[in-house]
Amino acid sequence: MPMRGGMMRGGMLGFKPGPPFRAFIPHIPFDLNQCETSFPVARTAADEKALTDALLKRNGDLTPSTHEQSSILALVTKINTCLDNITITPGNFDAAQIEEVRQVGSFKKGTMMAGNNVSEIVVVLKTLPTKEAVTALGNKVVEDLRAAEPRQALTMLTSETGFEVSSHDATVRCLITTIPPNLKKLDPDLHLDGKIMNSHLGAIRHARWFEENASHSSIKVLNRLLQDLRNRFEGFSPLTPWIIDLLSHYSILNNPQRQPIAINIAFKRCLQILAAGFFLPGSVGITDPCEQGTVRVHTVMTLEQQDQVCYTAQTLLRVLSHGGFKQILGIEGNATIATEMSVWEGVVVTPSDKAYEKQEQKEEEGEEEEEEEMETEAK
Repeated sequence: MPMRGGMMRGGMLGFKPGPPFRAFIPHIPFDLNQCETSFPVARTAADEKALTDALLKRNGDLTPSTHEQSSILALVTKINTCLDNITITPGNFDAAQIEEVRQVGSFKKGTMMAGNNVSEIVVVLKTLPTKEAVTALGNKVVEDLRAAEPRQALTMLTSETGFEVSSHDATVRCLITTIPPNLKKLDPDLHLDGKIMNSHLGAIRHARWFEENASHSSIKVLNRLLQDLRNRFEGFSPLTPWIIDLLSHYSILNNPQRQPIAINIAFKRCLQILAAGFFLPGSVGITDPCEQGTVRVHTVMTLEQQDQVCYTAQTLLRVLSHGGFKQILGIEGNATIATEMSVWEGVVVTPSDKAYEKQEQKEEEGEEEEEEEMETEAK
């Protein structure tokens, strides 16, 4: 039976075979702690003790004082009580209905920093979260607080995430979200942003995971030290609180013995794996334990940010290798060691250069080179 004209052109039914399918296989960057038996430690105990003492001293400096902790705890307790009362007996308050209230953030996890006396509470509403409802809820909370303690000075401010209540020495942010079925019913002109509220639901999952898996004191110490590095070194600014939570847990517990390792070893390990490309494209990295499927947490960073974290870690690791831990921790010196050349006992440490360049920049540079060549030929 003759085939219709053109039926066999380009293969059966016009199908052209494409390139063979290649499965994505993430690589595992080199991690000294996963193969420590093959690389014996050559440092002396005195060197390690000096670093350990400096890490613990810095953690003590970064830990909130007893007064700070008691102030924030008192305000959190009062606001929680108000929100619980509104949930159980709303009375004549009908602007919103509360499903549940959860503590999240660094205060809940025990990783709060000194000088940042802020706690976070996620308020899950049964009703749709209109901006008017958020304002009304914030006013209701302050009204109940003032009724209980008339002399306490309080302020309330609304934002795109919810509202916050502040006393003279503490602040509690009430992050508003809604039950998952309501997320599909949101109107951008009337309600809070859906992405923000979805992130607030994620914060509840993060706090629960941290409480169940990362309660070891060394994890909290390392977490606080990494927060400090992020605050002082611009190259680490893309690291989110959730990435720091998971990186702290990984560095302390993810080893062949499955036992917590010493804080000095864990701190160096963080810089080592980041410098080896732990958060670069194609790396296995850390899979988000609170999301379905295989979501690698470092993919929330842009390619430029991933490169930035890597080359900053490479520079600081070289400084650390030559004894500059006091400058890295902020006990001495400043953050310029990550961006400017420094000398350590005759050894010059030059900051690593970025490896990634945006495609647009490359095209612009190519156009400029062509223009220069044309001008040269014209002359």
